[in-house]
Amino acid sequence: MRIRDLREDSDLTQQQIADYLHVKQNTYSQYESERRQIPLEILIALARYYKTSVDYLLGLTDQRKPYP
Repeated sequence: MRIRDLREDSDLTQQQIADYLHVKQNTYSQYESERRQIPLEILIALARYYKTSVDYLLGLTDQRKPYP
């Protein structure tokens, strides 16, 4: 999962992303550490936020650009 790398590359804190997603920081931390499964709506929100695809977030493709 690439959400930690994307967050760090954007110089954002877990709290900032958690606030954007309307979840608690510790919940978001569990998403990053893969201790909690990310709900589909959260994956979609993250893909939109980082302007990428859900497939990229999940490591299914190395193509960062979203699908046309």
